[in-house]
Amino acid sequence: MKILICGGDGQLGTDCAQVLQGPHEVFALTLNELDITNSSDVDKVIGNYVPDVILNCAAYTNVDACETERELAWKVNAEGPRNLASWAAKYGGQLIHISSDYVFDGRKKPPEGYVEEDEPGPLSYYGKTKLEGELAVMQTTDQHIILRTAWLYGIHGRNFLKTILRTALKNPDKKLKVVNDQFGSPTWSYRLALQISALIEKKGRGIYHAAGEGYCTWYELAGHFLLEMGVQNSLTPCTSEEYPTPALRPRNSILENRRLKKTGNNLMINWFHDVNQFVSNFQEQLLNEAIKTIP
Repeated sequence: MKILICGGDGQLGTDCAQVLQGPHEVFALTLNELDITNSSDVDKVIGNYVPDVILNCAAYTNVDACETERELAWKVNAEGPRNLASWAAKYGGQLIHISSDYVFDGRKKPPEGYVEEDEPGPLSYYGKTKLEGELAVMQTTDQHIILRTAWLYGIHGRNFLKTILRTALKNPDKKLKVVNDQFGSPTWSYRLALQISALIEKKGRGIYHAAGEGYCTWYELAGHFLLEMGVQNSLTPCTSEEYPTPALRPRNSILENRRLKKTGNNLMINWFHDVNQFVSNFQEQLLNEAIKTIP
């Protein structure tokens, strides 16, 4: 099977290319090779490959920057998926589109998580653009999977765990405030890539939630990660009000992988064990990378 990955050099795209190569013919394209916001570029470039599956890992994911870079966020997160869905509708093939927990308002009380049928209600502009991307895909092609995930981390690119590690190494004795009233489902990008591969094999359709099982707060995630890394720190829990950000975050981002479980396709495991495995695989690499970026 031919699989074309948009955003092929990003955090998730790189892991997907690694997992999918072998069983499939994979083309992992960077932004320089394919600009999904340009419909003529989409038609021309994807037309050169004629893939069976288009996997859209391209997104504008800087949640706070989306509040000011609204035009760019809309183009990448809403118009881009529509362009890809239009190609699939015209020429055939399936579109797998990666979406976000931030399409929900977070008003459910933890530990209750959000399921696929819950009504979206994004709080941030990022969340709004991701929801619009979902709607564009659903309105344009029937041959789609929309995969909502949450709190993504991995060895490639930037993420919360790398930021926490770098900050803790730079200032080991300085109190580091981390939000302790937002709950979510941390997800290892490699695990998600395995889940995507399984859904391709099983010919899945529609909306799925695919996030780490269980839940925690950002403070709990940071504490567990740094403990596993063996890094001294002075983390201190704080409220969202004590750590204001330009974009509103949902207090509850827990995703329940209900459809994956119902269809017998759930490969996601508890976030706690995935973080442990992530550290076991990449501890030295993570430390070296963090130290290099400290001024």
